[in-house]
Amino acid sequence: HIRHAWSAAASRNDRGSKELLLNPLTICRTDKEKCLIEPSVNSVRISIQIKQADELEEVLCHKFTRFLMQRADQFIIMRRKATKGYSISFLVTHAHLEKMWKDKLIDFVIQFMEDIDKEISAMKLAVNSRAR
Repeated sequence: HIRHAWSAAASRNDRGSKELLLNPLTICRTDKEKCLIEPSVNSVRISIQIKQADELEEVLCHKFTRFLMQRADQFIIMRRKATKGYSISFLVTHAHLEKMWKDKLIDFVIQFMEDIDKEISAMKLAVNSRAR
């Protein structure tokens, strides 16, 4: 039964097919800071909404994520365009998992989430100190 489902999914070339998508999972720390994990048969999309407490953080976050997404080829799993309502998105395919270590890939995404908050906070402090 499972083998049939896999072969049926593999034989279709319809990217928008609802049968190929699994249940999405949203993890929220606050309403302004959340992560959406959208698994499918052969990939998973991870979208991150970065905390933006004020207007300055919104501008810094937008500029920084745009800078990173323009260099998405160097990050391999990063998407050039984020999912609507999120700051940045990653797409991990089956091919990526064959080439990379799974635990290192997970560590990268978690470390990225921690570091981007630190970077934006540091940029905000730098902007505020220059304003004085």
